[in-house]
Amino acid sequence: MYPHIATSEGRQWQAGPYEGVELMVLHKNEQTGGVTVLRKFKAGTSVPAHTHPLTNEWAFVLSGEWTEDGQTHLPGTLFFAPKGVQHGPHVARTEVISLTTFDGPLTIV
Repeated sequence: MYPHIATSEGRQWQAGPYEGVELMVLHKNEQTGGVTVLRKFKAGTSVPAHTHPLTNEWAFVLSGEWTEDGQTHLPGTLFFAPKGVQHGPHVARTEVISLTTFDGPLTIV
């Protein structure tokens, strides 16, 4: 038995930290500040290179085409960005949906 089960049913997309990005929060850990979210990138959205100084990021591409460092990634790709390590820019070639976990407070530099 799982202590927490979340579905997207009844949840709303919220504006993300960049234009063209929306988030749907599936779980928030009140102790660590970490979150698990669905992220939706509109086709053509570009997110500049950035760093998360307080959290590790795991992102799994569920749908769409994502370009990183000139290489296109398709559904089934898992990205890991350790806290404090710059990553990006990210470009959504099509609408992209990812399942993303941040294990600490989501801050962006």
